[in-house]
Amino acid sequence: MKRTILAAMLLSGMLAGCTNKEGMKTVGNMTTLNMTQEWDKVFPLSDEVSHQKVTFETQYGLTLAADLYTPRGVDGKLPAIAVSGPFGATKEQSSGLYAMRMAERGFVALAFDPSYTGESSGEPRRTASPDINTEDFMAAVDFLSEQENVDAERIGIIGICGWGGIALNAAAADTRIKATVASTMYDMTRVSGNDYNDAFDVEQWRHRNRENLSKQRLADPMAMAGGVIDSVPPQAPRFIHDYHDYYKTERGYHKRSGNSNDGWRVVGTQAYANSRFLYYINEIRSAVLVMHGADAHSRYFGEAAYKYMVEGQAEGYNFIGKPNPNPENKQLLIIPDASHCDLYDGGYTEPAGKGEPKNMIPWDTLAEFFNRYLK
Repeated sequence: MKRTILAAMLLSGMLAGCTNKEGMKTVGNMTTLNMTQEWDKVFPLSDEVSHQKVTFETQYGLTLAADLYTPRGVDGKLPAIAVSGPFGATKEQSSGLYAMRMAERGFVALAFDPSYTGESSGEPRRTASPDINTEDFMAAVDFLSEQENVDAERIGIIGICGWGGIALNAAAADTRIKATVASTMYDMTRVSGNDYNDAFDVEQWRHRNRENLSKQRLADPMAMAGGVIDSVPPQAPRFIHDYHDYYKTERGYHKRSGNSNDGWRVVGTQAYANSRFLYYINEIRSAVLVMHGADAHSRYFGEAAYKYMVEGQAEGYNFIGKPNPNPENKQLLIIPDASHCDLYDGGYTEPAGKGEPKNMIPWDTLAEFFNRYLK
């Protein structure tokens, strides 16, 4: 039985069960989702693709909401790509755009909301886990593998921002993933444990963080940390201004996005700080493209991950491994003049998505990469 569940079925009310405050209904061990039927993305729908709302289950018993994009007028079994990210965003934002653009180029593409976020199930809301989030990608591969119009031997993934690091972790774990793109990536475990640029890579700082989070669990475990700030002081770093311009303006704001609103639970990413989940990326045999903007504050994440993936050692990695057995299919692509958020939607010449599109995302290059390795 296909695991695609059309939204019309989910909303039919034919199944009896218990519904929570966000409209999720539990029937036995299954959760159905009350997903919106209107087009509420931050980008217009392309007339070159077909779109439908779908859901799929993870091995943790969670139901994930997704948008499935299919190229119009193309028959047969097609290569497929699962997309997620940025960390704290929803499928109505950057990941949906990536999926749609890949569908325009001949791929079946799935953009999904991670567990505990967006329209996907999971309580408490906006909680993250290295294990569960890696499983989210692998469950998306499960789903795509079962679709009649997908060639299960030709599946890739795209992870954006924090989900770029998660995509690499999934590729290291799941050999069904034949090609991976990590776009404008964060290593969420590294930044959670060391802060930006490893500025607080010291035991005393981590211990103080652990103490604060431990106390928070007793004081108010449901407290939210807050998303991107509403007003940015002029002296703030450029990337703070960039985040505000994407998440807080009409360019990228979405009501279900944590980054656009109240963020993660304060203790919702606690496990990330004590993990280093890129340990085995030097053993990824499948193809990987790491793509970053030359002007991105996060560039060091991608460059270090690429170097470790190929050579088995890099700055910021305390462990040393062996060189990759398949370095020839690993690529690092630096986009000139691009900032971190330019690779969310291509960027604009003026704030709030005004002016002219900068078109910083090389869609055809991504399609060429996937066509080369998904064959």
